[in-house]
Amino acid sequence: MTDARQILARLRLERADFSLDVQLRLPGRGVTALFGPSGCGKTTCLRAIAGLERAAGSVQVNGQLWQDDATGAWRPTHRRALGYVFQEASLFPHLDVRRNMEYGLRRVPAVRRRVSLERAVELLGLPALLGRRPGTLSGGERQRVAIARALAVSPDLLLMDEPLAALDAARKAEVLPYLEQLQRELDIPVLYVSHSVDEVARLASHLVLLQGGRAIASGAPAELLVRPDLPLARGDAAAALVEGHVRGWDARDQLLSIAFAGGELHLAAATPRPVGQAVRVRVAARDVSLARVRAEGSSILNLLPARITHLGPDGPGQVLVGLDAGGTALLARISARSQRELGLAVGQAVFAQVKGAALAD
Repeated sequence: MTDARQILARLRLERADFSLDVQLRLPGRGVTALFGPSGCGKTTCLRAIAGLERAAGSVQVNGQLWQDDATGAWRPTHRRALGYVFQEASLFPHLDVRRNMEYGLRRVPAVRRRVSLERAVELLGLPALLGRRPGTLSGGERQRVAIARALAVSPDLLLMDEPLAALDAARKAEVLPYLEQLQRELDIPVLYVSHSVDEVARLASHLVLLQGGRAIASGAPAELLVRPDLPLARGDAAAALVEGHVRGWDARDQLLSIAFAGGELHLAAATPRPVGQAVRVRVAARDVSLARVRAEGSSILNLLPARITHLGPDGPGQVLVGLDAGGTALLARISARSQRELGLAVGQAVFAQVKGAALAD
């Protein structure tokens, strides 16, 4: 029996220079990230699910049939209960923020409104902006308005196509906390297209890796990020995802302590977080060094007992080391000389060393 809380999509689309052929079975809650390089089919897949691209196949969202070519079922985009956030905010320049948000409400009957306009405004931190025109807003503010507008139609599915791609680092840092809050407080499934590993690691509860119009892997981000057979775990961007909870904060040294399955991590943090709050920490492979014995008198704060699970080449003179730290997977990217001089081998016990300063909160 099919779980009603699922997003099921089989999509096939042929173009002169590209073909999409994916079969997806995704959780009907949380944030699913569609990730991959430019041209891999992320946006095409999202637009096909929305009905903006006429792909062959079927689409079902939490029990609602949006498309089924076998029976001839087709629900046009305007009849699919979805919200869509594009790379650019695309707000109406002649309307203020409030009227931009109210625009989409015309097609949503009052009985279907599960997210009030006021709630969307509150979640995206917009009360002070309601009377302003888009031309007076920063890029981050405009994108927050676009997200609130998509939420205000009370969608059964929220589609986000690289919503932070057009923003600089400061504006991204402004918007990301609001996206995290939406994930925590609203029970609306999100399909999130991105080519940023940082965004995926921070937001996604499920990950689909696309390559050449095909889904080559699907699962929990913490598992896929460290799989040595996938491109995510290669090169300078390789990283592991540590999931834990806040144990405490040292105000004197501005260090946050995170308890996780493999022990405890200390990371630089300018402000405290509530004790017990769930957190994710992305640990870059390039920031992890290895030692055969526990270092004494070292400036490195994080010394984690681990066992080597994988060794493989990762570019000229580089080796990627897979690690199991008490049930949490980590990666280390070291030189081939270091591997040889330390005599590292699969199954060996080592200490993973991670600078606290390398782990930004």
